[in-house]
Amino acid sequence: MHHDYELDTTRRDATMQIRTRGRAVLANPMTNRGTAFTTAERQELEISGLLPTGVNSMSTQARRTYEQYQSARTPFAKHNYLANLRDRNEILFYRVFADHLEEMMPIIYTPTIGEVIERFSVEYNRPRGVFLSIDRPEQIEQSLREYGLDADDVDLLVATDSEGILGIGDQGIGGIQIAIGKISVYTAAAGIHPRRAIPIVLDTGTDNLGLLNSSFYLGARHPRVRGERYDAFIKAFVEACAAVFPHAMIHWEDFGATNAHRILEAYRDDYCTFNDDIQGTAAVVLAALLAGINASGQQLPEHRVVSFGAGSAGIGIAQLLMDHMVAAGIPREQAQAKFYPIGLQGLYVDDMDDLLDFQRPFARPRSEVAQWGFRPGENISLLDVVREVKPTILIGTSTAGGAFTEEVVKEMHKHCERPIIFPLSNPTARAEANPADLIEWTDGHALIATGSPFDDVDHNEIRHHIAQANNALIFPGIGLGVAACQASRVTDSMISAAAQALAARANTYLPGSSLLPSINELRPVSAQVAIAVAQAAEREGVARRPLTEPLTDIFQRMWMPEYPPIEVI
Repeated sequence: MHHDYELDTTRRDATMQIRTRGRAVLANPMTNRGTAFTTAERQELEISGLLPTGVNSMSTQARRTYEQYQSARTPFAKHNYLANLRDRNEILFYRVFADHLEEMMPIIYTPTIGEVIERFSVEYNRPRGVFLSIDRPEQIEQSLREYGLDADDVDLLVATDSEGILGIGDQGIGGIQIAIGKISVYTAAAGIHPRRAIPIVLDTGTDNLGLLNSSFYLGARHPRVRGERYDAFIKAFVEACAAVFPHAMIHWEDFGATNAHRILEAYRDDYCTFNDDIQGTAAVVLAALLAGINASGQQLPEHRVVSFGAGSAGIGIAQLLMDHMVAAGIPREQAQAKFYPIGLQGLYVDDMDDLLDFQRPFARPRSEVAQWGFRPGENISLLDVVREVKPTILIGTSTAGGAFTEEVVKEMHKHCERPIIFPLSNPTARAEANPADLIEWTDGHALIATGSPFDDVDHNEIRHHIAQANNALIFPGIGLGVAACQASRVTDSMISAAAQALAARANTYLPGSSLLPSINELRPVSAQVAIAVAQAAEREGVARRPLTEPLTDIFQRMWMPEYPPIEVI
């Protein structure tokens, strides 16, 4: 339902029918193409006098835009320039983004998006998305409809309550920017049309005192609402989404650890929902782990895993890897015994009172650590665990910068020829280790994936390409696969299929090769992941519209940022 234009957003070759005239054409970022309008189109649309005389090709516009982008001096300024471009000419924005994907990904998404979120209320300009307040739950359905899209127009609803934003925590209403950034990646990577996804912030208040005391803050000015009222708000939101957009997947983003798991478990069996921080992170890390295990020379049952930072992401990774072990034939009890989760209070032990429900299954028996010589109440550190367990895999999701010290890494390497070490925390300053140090401390033997982008490392005449375990390698393909087959749910086997499809694209045979594909390969990667997800959905019986010709069906769904033919109506 577009008042200004009509366009079939499920086809890459559709004609855009424009019914408005004059300045209204240039004011809509989907109909505006600026100097690329031909002379004839300008006359029909009554905009001849509103544009300079010259007519430019899209490629010329893209080159000019990129030169303007380069003149911005800071990442934040570059992001603002691109955001303003998106609000003027959305198709050109995606063309420029697609042309410079690897360069602009850190600007559009992490790590720059963190600063954008923090400064949302101060830098507020043009609203984009849907803002839902816990103080007005009766308006949820109406607010969703006000976005102006019909039931069949939407594939994705990217929603956050902003409590667990990246490594910067509670950011209140500013979290709308992470949803906007996520949708930009869905479009650039998987070709999901930007008008088939809606960014949503669930404003439940904030416990960020800086925001509450700022006169500029635009969110609900009270502490976060929790408990029954919060749960009722989430329930009302999910039910309204199902009523208004019955074929859309709800993508949960950056919820606090406790709520993230509770919400996913509460709704995943009855609604099409996906949590990127839990399932997406786990899937992309599983893909890198499978590639690393393949390169390590050790079989899957031989590996022992230490998860440092066992919150939503850390436990999600452990759960998916454990499920993969079980699927490979390892008994569940034996597989679960290979994981050692470490939090702020040290190694999780089963008699601790403050463990969350999703952490408790991985806690170690008190009898085991007693044999190591530790008594109840003692903090069992990362170094202690490495000495006792002799892990082969070390995963960091702690946001504790530098936690993987030289002593820890060398102790691990003493007992493992090719240690798999993943310092995954964002931003760069919070990464548990620098890849250059890991390469040096292990004499080039470490198999590494990081959460933030790092430069390649040269060591002993070998260039080591550092894999970035960026969720952008996985979630766009999952969303595209779900949309293409109209899956009613997102199952564990669909997530596992996505990870295996991604791992299959890694080439670990050459020394120093990356454990994951490059960001520049996002579109083909997303297509392959989408096919695997849709086929897994069909096997699980949750595909409402199974693919008849997978390659063709997925290809046709992948929108390209090109100006469509125009029909003036």
